[in-house]
Amino acid sequence: MENFELLTKNESEAVRIIRNSLLHKGEFPTVRELMIEMEYKSPRSAAVIMEQLIEKGILKRKIDGGLQLKDVSPEERGSAQTVDVPLVGSVACGMPMLAEQNVDAMIPVSVKLAKPPHRYFFLRANGDSMNEKGINNGDMVLVKQQSTANNGDLVVALIDEEATLKEFYHYGDSIILKPRSSNKKHQPILLTSDFQIQGLVITTIPGLAQ
Repeated sequence: MENFELLTKNESEAVRIIRNSLLHKGEFPTVRELMIEMEYKSPRSAAVIMEQLIEKGILKRKIDGGLQLKDVSPEERGSAQTVDVPLVGSVACGMPMLAEQNVDAMIPVSVKLAKPPHRYFFLRANGDSMNEKGINNGDMVLVKQQSTANNGDLVVALIDEEATLKEFYHYGDSIILKPRSSNKKHQPILLTSDFQIQGLVITTIPGLAQ
């Protein structure tokens, strides 16, 4: 394994921006996009940063002229690695959950939790339907985007254009979303097999939305 020099603060920031672009857009940022993200006044400064990352082996030129990002360890990076995860607010009728209009903020999260190349989002928990699972009103829930789940998984679903957190169970042609609450007013939701989930709950961060 090669020995890499520790990255400077600006180089580490450039790596973070590049990783976010790869994670959320599936492509490298342009020099101009990197310039804007790093608040440089000239694209030349962003180009110099990219050349420095190439020299250090963090970026590599491919045969087709494109760039490839090496998977860099925290020791090689010199700082903790994060990706920006969107915080989803209200979900408009008929609009994809991660549409720009639904995103309230971008929150940096360690890649140990939000592991590339998977996509993630945060959702604010409303109500007490999952309080026995440690999810309370106002908590932030980190969710990995996917449309499949196993029995017992905690999932995010869109029902009547509103996001809900429930425990997933699949019985034959039916889906049951079960609340886990000390409040007995919450009842299981029965759905047909063509129902699609939005993602799996990875972790809960109490009170972040307060």
